[in-house]
Amino acid sequence: MKVTVCQFDPRAGHLDEALDKLAAHVRAHESRFVLLPELCFSEWLAADPEPDAGRWRRAVEAHDARIAGLDALGAEAVVGTRPIVNANGSRRNAAYLWDARSGTAASLREKYYLPDEEGYWEHRWYDRGEKRFDLGRALGMRVGVQICTEMWFFEWARHYGASRADLLCVPRVTPHASADKWLAGGRTAAVCSGAYCLSSNLWYPPGGEADCGGLGWIIDPEGDVLARTDPDNPFATVEIDLDLARRSKSTYPRYVPE
Repeated sequence: MKVTVCQFDPRAGHLDEALDKLAAHVRAHESRFVLLPELCFSEWLAADPEPDAGRWRRAVEAHDARIAGLDALGAEAVVGTRPIVNANGSRRNAAYLWDARSGTAASLREKYYLPDEEGYWEHRWYDRGEKRFDLGRALGMRVGVQICTEMWFFEWARHYGASRADLLCVPRVTPHASADKWLAGGRTAAVCSGAYCLSSNLWYPPGGEADCGGLGWIIDPEGDVLARTDPDNPFATVEIDLDLARRSKSTYPRYVPE
């Protein structure tokens, strides 16, 4: 199974080119699965400490339009997150799984752990979802999602391991300076879950209006980094061994009871 992670600039004037290049990469490498960064089809709203319902609504519309055109990527399945407004008027950050056969994006779960600090005023911009960490299914794989900050709550990586997840997807928006710390966390999440940990991140130029530092990764169930992205190589594809992920559930430390 070939899987792809990425980093790209979501700003107007940059996004179309990035998505065209990602589609070319996916086709050239015959990748079947793509993980996109968190809330990647509009500017990073939470860089601003003052939430704005109009900007959120426009971001919802932008994501709806881009998700409707995901077939252009050439993958069979895509995981990402999108801004939504639920029936009660609550703004949420929702993970979705897009399937090429149906051409639709099914909701997986909503972000629960929300930071609230300089550059990442998420708790001000939207509400937390239910404390549920459900599996999705794509291409014969079991897929878990921990959205950005949620990766640091490793009990849920253990939960996904117990749920027999093959992939642990971590769509992110994280800064330049902490890239190494996040990679270390991704390696730990892979070992805790016994799954391949995939992550994709937004990227802005250093000193830009938002601090989004890139670095996507693919890490195997033993914590070995198989691929990572950088500004010169914004996309990475690896052929993963699903049998390894499934065998890993019965090896150390996954077999140790809670």
